[in-house]
Amino acid sequence: MTAFIVSAASDVGRTGWYVVARIVIVGAGLSGLRAVEELRRAGFEGELTLAGGETHLPYDRPPLSKEVIRGDKDETTLRPAEFYVENKVDLKLGSPATSVDTVAKSVAFADGSTLDYDELVIATGLTPRRIAGLPELSGVHVLRSIEEALALRADLAPGKRALIVGAGFIGCELAASMKSHGVDVVLLEPQPTPLASVLGPTVGALVERLHRNEGIDVRVGTGLTSLSGDGAVAAATLSDGSEIPVDVVAIGVGSVPVTGWLDGSGIELDNGVLCDGVGRTSTEHVWAVGDVASWQIGDRRKRVEHWTNAGDQAKILAGAITGTGDPDAPAQVPYFWSDQYDVKIQALGTVAPTDTVHIVKDDGRKFVAYYERDGVLAAVVGGGSAGAVMKMRAKIAAGTPISDVLESTPA
Repeated sequence: MTAFIVSAASDVGRTGWYVVARIVIVGAGLSGLRAVEELRRAGFEGELTLAGGETHLPYDRPPLSKEVIRGDKDETTLRPAEFYVENKVDLKLGSPATSVDTVAKSVAFADGSTLDYDELVIATGLTPRRIAGLPELSGVHVLRSIEEALALRADLAPGKRALIVGAGFIGCELAASMKSHGVDVVLLEPQPTPLASVLGPTVGALVERLHRNEGIDVRVGTGLTSLSGDGAVAAATLSDGSEIPVDVVAIGVGSVPVTGWLDGSGIELDNGVLCDGVGRTSTEHVWAVGDVASWQIGDRRKRVEHWTNAGDQAKILAGAITGTGDPDAPAQVPYFWSDQYDVKIQALGTVAPTDTVHIVKDDGRKFVAYYERDGVLAAVVGGGSAGAVMKMRAKIAAGTPISDVLESTPA
């Protein structure tokens, strides 16, 4: 493609406009794909390369712990190959980036190749945390790739005994999906409740109740000490001293940003790639988007690990790179969801550990909770209550006093 654009993207604190002929996006997941889509939508007509370490076309990861484990899907490709041809996107798959030279403006890859760029977008996402010291045994899984999801599913059968280590969203979704195979599931969480670090212990207790009612053996305040077996996992020792027989183990103890390849680049890192409010990093012509990116939100920087955030950030970033964005556009209200059994858990806004939680609906399975911070409505979380959650978006955005919200909520 020979048409280039002139961008004022990096003019803040710098001089002049310059021609952007090539943009390289490293990370061929959801956020990388969304960046591709939004850059083309914003009018960028230059060379566009999407590079990723896996051999697959970009695919959706949230279904891995749900539809794929249940057996409803075998693959979750986001866009067919024709999309990349039609949008003139060069794909470089199957070789992860190993370093970036921000002076020469060049990215190096594990296969020995390099790519030069005018603008670089980092979209490398997360990698699962591992538990140090565990033996190499078959039947033990982490969940990040489609191959890992299919391997875990192949180990599931009625009557098998499964241990899920970590009751975050991945662990809770896995518990529900494994139960559909007739597996006996123990869900292990060192915190007081499932999802305590994300939704707080009050709502976490409602999620715990949901799983217990479905027959899950939920053990909170307890961690994993060790695994044992002769080639294949057979038993787990827990931090309370108990030992349980297991045939399958899934480790879901969180993830960390994929930033090792940026060491020595000069790009500022701190639990992710540090960015301003439009995705611009500390280094000229380098941007970051998605789970790996710690964007400026209000008076702090924060990584937001939610599916919808990838698209929201990509649109803002593309507008900044091309100079077509609206600097006065209102901030998006964060949104995410999690499917567990027949209950969709949805959250609008940002939850903080110190929030006051008001349970305004609870029928024993479905619920709605308002989160109060500094006297205003900061977030709403609901289980099986989509309408009650989604109608609160404008009130959260407006910083509506919690007293007004509670007064207008039916008893």
